Amino acid sequence: MARTELTALFLMFVSSVLGAITTVLVAGCQPPVSMVLPASVVSAAAIAPDVVAESAPKASATNSSKITIDEFVKPETILNEGKEWPQWGGTRVRNNVPNVKNLPEVWDIGKFDRRTGDWDNTKAENLRWYAELGSQTYGNPVVAGGKVFVGTNNGAGYLARYPSKVDLGCLLAFDQKTGDFLWQHSSEKLITGRVHDWPLQGICCAPLVEGERLWFVTSRGEVRCLDTEGFLDNEDDGVVQNEPARVADLMDSGEGSEFEESLGQLNDGKLTDALRTVLADAGSEAGDDISIETLAPNKSWKAKGTFGGVERELAIKQIGPRISIFKSLGVNDKQDADVIWVFNMMDELGVSQHNMCSCSVTTYGDLLFVNTSNGLDESHINLPAPEAPSFICMNKNTGEVLWTDQSPGNNILHGQWSSPSIEVLGGVPQVMFCGGNGILYSFRADAGKDGKPELLWQFDCNPKTSKWVLGGEGTRNNLIATPVAYDGLVYIAVGQDPEHGEGEGHLWCIDPTKRGDVSPQLAVKMEGNQRVPIEHKRIQAVEPEKGEAAIDNPNSAVVWHYSLADQNDDGEIDFEEEMHRSCGTVAIKDDVLYIADFSGLLHCLDAKGTPDGMAIVHFTYDMFAQSWGSPLIADGKVYIGDEDGDVCVFEFGADNKEPIEEINMGSSVYSTPVAADETIFISTKDKLFAIGKSDE
Repeated sequence: MARTELTALFLMFVSSVLGAITTVLVAGCQPPVSMVLPASVVSAAAIAPDVVAESAPKASATNSSKITIDEFVKPETILNEGKEWPQWGGTRVRNNVPNVKNLPEVWDIGKFDRRTGDWDNTKAENLRWYAELGSQTYGNPVVAGGKVFVGTNNGAGYLARYPSKVDLGCLLAFDQKTGDFLWQHSSEKLITGRVHDWPLQGICCAPLVEGERLWFVTSRGEVRCLDTEGFLDNEDDGVVQNEPARVADLMDSGEGSEFEESLGQLNDGKLTDALRTVLADAGSEAGDDISIETLAPNKSWKAKGTFGGVERELAIKQIGPRISIFKSLGVNDKQDADVIWVFNMMDELGVSQHNMCSCSVTTYGDLLFVNTSNGLDESHINLPAPEAPSFICMNKNTGEVLWTDQSPGNNILHGQWSSPSIEVLGGVPQVMFCGGNGILYSFRADAGKDGKPELLWQFDCNPKTSKWVLGGEGTRNNLIATPVAYDGLVYIAVGQDPEHGEGEGHLWCIDPTKRGDVSPQLAVKMEGNQRVPIEHKRIQAVEPEKGEAAIDNPNSAVVWHYSLADQNDDGEIDFEEEMHRSCGTVAIKDDVLYIADFSGLLHCLDAKGTPDGMAIVHFTYDMFAQSWGSPLIADGKVYIGDEDGDVCVFEFGADNKEPIEEINMGSSVYSTPVAADETIFISTKDKLFAIGKSDE
């Protein structure tokens, strides 16, 4: 069985956003020195403190804003219309089953020259358009308001001020009908480097769109609310005004360099040819009449005049080995994002994300739910911020934090990159959060009380005797996938960072109406004739050699569990008869469940199982390449991608065990196909494709 080599960092796509760790570094692209400066609510203001920006109100743990939960778009409304797919999984229940019709089961993207990028469309079929993405893409497309949004890195270099050699996290907006680039949100790399912001990974989550507002989590640990129209509506909306943004840098190349000359000339009130050149290259060509005011000799200046045909005031600063130039974003910056508000989780909550921050947020009324991605440091042992929250609830309109929770505590295994889901279950609105300790938590989806949520239940998705071993060699797992609610039940699979490789997996079906610890087992220690409950432990919950034991939990919420099944009844368990680690999220329709694991197997099961709690496996199909994404069920078909760049298309149904088509997309498909308005949207490693039946 062919197995491709792991080369990328964890994908939060399902995570949407899913995430991954890669050993590929940004050649010649160091994190901006200026980013060492601390950030407040509006982090960019710290880059250029001379440029004043109005910041969002300081968030607090009080419920001072009106919160409504009765006026929201119900999932079934979106499902029935099939015109949009405005968040990861389509709706807050996260079941990727849109009511979209007239989708193709076959297409051809043509051929792309790997060296020049030239497109040969001679054999292209059912392809509406394609757009260039970054060099690595793990974000899932979102379709809303006539636009398609996707997270990636800066490999496409859409903005002149950020050429492709500059490493950024990018959220791109395209026209849904034409694929034309509209605008970009740019997240510069954190100065702390790969421990917090791994090179080349970009934005790994999917955004959430409601009306003309968009929410997402940046690679810098920020929750941001944007205007979906950008500045194309000629308005600067929201609390954040005149947000500072980098225009260009002039690097110090040594004694007698243009850098030293430019410092001297700036002090004399002049722009050198070198500074004019970097400005022109960034699309901000300086006019003839430019005035320079020295604020601090050799350190800080203010430039006024025409730049890029627009009357502006630029901030110029000498920061380490570079002269950096900044502008204030506004209505003249049509290709930049219009920011409504910003909340920096690293600064305000003390969060320390591991390698990246990635969560595809969701809402319930005015409540916004966010996984903070708090995790370990580069040692993979130490937890830098054990008191920082792992899960928070915010007011989506203001960015105010309503409550926080740190349930995983010191037991975070690695990172926390999953995404929450919400559904009314047993008459109670529940928001489900995947803890970094492998435990699935459910909280009441409301504004909480005194800054804290109400915990409804918790479910340990790992066997108590499983063990966490560095590098993925153990049997204890994270939760990378997103929980899915379907017909009153909850579904979740375990997995690890894809760099940790393949391993033992589990898929659970859970009854969410129970309360308390509803795990399959309880951890106890034998003291005489007494079984004494013990606290959860990070590495191994139960160590038999210490007199500890795992006992059946009488309060277990397990409906059924799937780890292996002897499908051919030969008394042996083959590779294809095991559930392996998964980054993927289930998709369910008419009680038929699909999920892909990281070993490249697509599993098809009965969503309800047997009355006595056994899983019913319809079939498994080996794609012979690792699968990072999740299935799409739409228009009587099932679509699933893999790392080799193939998308398998199945006819929907438990009896359809072989794909009707297997279509290569030219590069790896780490994301999940989504569908809206008679079109399939697939982001590959470097391109976004809109696929639909030809009008001919």
